[in-house]
Order: sequence, then structure tokens, then C-alpha cells
Amino acid sequence: MEKFELTILGCGSALPSMRHFASSQILNVHDKLYMIDCGESTQVQMRCNHLKFTRLGHIFISHLHGDHCFGVIGLISTFGLLGRTTELHIYAPKAYGKILRYELDFFCPALQYNVVFHPVDTSQHTLLYEDRSIEVYSIPLRHRIDCCGFLFKEKPPLPHILRDMIDFYKIPVSQINNIKYGKDWIAENGETVPNSRLTRPAEPARSYAYCSDTIYNPAIVPMIKSVDTLYHEATFLHQDLSRASETFHSTALQAALIAKQCGAKKLIIGHFSSRYEDESMLLKEARNVFQPTYLARENLKFEI
Repeated sequence: MEKFELTILGCGSALPSMRHFASSQILNVHDKLYMIDCGESTQVQMRCNHLKFTRLGHIFISHLHGDHCFGVIGLISTFGLLGRTTELHIYAPKAYGKILRYELDFFCPALQYNVVFHPVDTSQHTLLYEDRSIEVYSIPLRHRIDCCGFLFKEKPPLPHILRDMIDFYKIPVSQINNIKYGKDWIAENGETVPNSRLTRPAEPARSYAYCSDTIYNPAIVPMIKSVDTLYHEATFLHQDLSRASETFHSTALQAALIAKQCGAKKLIIGHFSSRYEDESMLLKEARNVFQPTYLARENLKFEI
């Protein structure tokens, strides 16, 4: 099975702490790296996790609070020092375009590669990126400023070829792709060999949803229905609901409710407030509603 793996680079909230780095994740899809948010220390964390800079081609920024985007220009500068030549694509709220242009002109005037900015309408659930392996959609969220999450959906893999059947029917190599794409085979004696006899179904396509800073918002549930793994911010305990509402954040209980309502297979909670010394309380609160919940931790990897 091709790789579909999440690495947590940072899972803290806005106020720096000794326990966590600022928000950032890397999703490895078929050995291509996609970055989700880019707080300070992101590039250092990539080094610590032995993630190859050359495999990162797309950065998705949920919103323009510093703990989610202050690391971008440093990463761009480092790529320039390393002699990067391939394009880097950045998807972020529209307002970031002007900021990014200024930073590039001031700090990185002699880059040898193109930084391509893609403005995101954070109010819409829409396709942002697509290649032969994956589709990436925006998820409108409700925060103090324009903000969205991201849904990564693997495209259905092609079925597996049954090599012994291919050999038995003496099917030439040139026809293997046709078989993979569903064609039957006509044998030398005129017999039609159904495709189902020549292949077995591939593993189901996988999906990952990242719900960054947001107040509790059940409106997103239809957009992330049956997602394999959901990351949802859980900045506060539910006993601090008034503070969560005031700052447009969620509690661990509310994150678990979203996971339960959408039928997720697994929930990862993060973006922890620095006020909590014991984050196991957040985990316990979420698991009381949705048992397959896990705490985000720097350098943890999750198979999707």
C-alpha cells in the first residue's frame, strides 16, 4: 500500500511554551509531502523528522494568525539557500498574497525558483488542488478571522493484477494497463475473460481532514463525512467553554462531538492551550464522547 502518513511538527496554541512548537503538520501521500500550516520552528522540525525538503511542493495555510504562518518566509529562504529550482505552491487566505509578496521582495529578492500563491476563499468548500493521487478541498471554519481547514482525499487506487492469471491467459505486458482500468480480455479461443478474474480490488481510498482554529461548528460535518482520520483543535477543556467561545476555539468535548457526528474512524486533538500542564485531561474528556481519540504530540506519526 502506498504511503499516507501524518507527521505532527507542532501542536501548541498561540502562546509559546516549553512543551510544544507552533502549529504545523506534514502529510506524506505516495512520497509527496504536503505541509499544513507553518508556525515558527517548522523547518527545524522537518530536519528532526528527516523529512526531505525537496519532496515538499505545496503548503496550505489555514489562517493568518502568526502561530500558523510565521515560519513560511524562513522556509522559503532556506529553500533558496539550498539551491531549489522547482516551484513552491502556497494556498492561503487572499490577504496573505500582499504580505507574501512584500516578504519575498524584502528577504528573498534573488530566489532561483518560483513561489506560486493561490488565494483561498475560506467561506467556500471547494477543490483547491488535484493530481493523479489526491484531491485537496477547503473546509470553511468559524474563527476570529478568515479561516479554513483542509480535506485530503486519496483517489481510488487501481485494482491489483493477479500475476498468475495474466500468465495463464498469456496476456502481453502492453495490455496490463487496460486490464487495470477495467477492460476484459479476449483469449485466443475467443473466450471473454472478465476483468474480475484478472484482478482483485485495491484497498479503499483514504482521507484526512484538518480542522484548524474554529468555534464548535457542526456545519462542517457533511463535508468530512466518514473521514478516516480527523484532526480537530481542542484548545480548552469544556469547563472553560466561556473562554473557548470568547476566543472562537473549541473544547476537547466539542472536537469529539464533531468526530462522532461525521463518523470519523480516528480523532487527533491538538492546538493545546499552555494553561494546561496535564493534557491527559483533554484526552479523557474527548474519549468520554469518542473513544478512538489521540493526543497530538511533536514528532508523532499517524498512519491514515
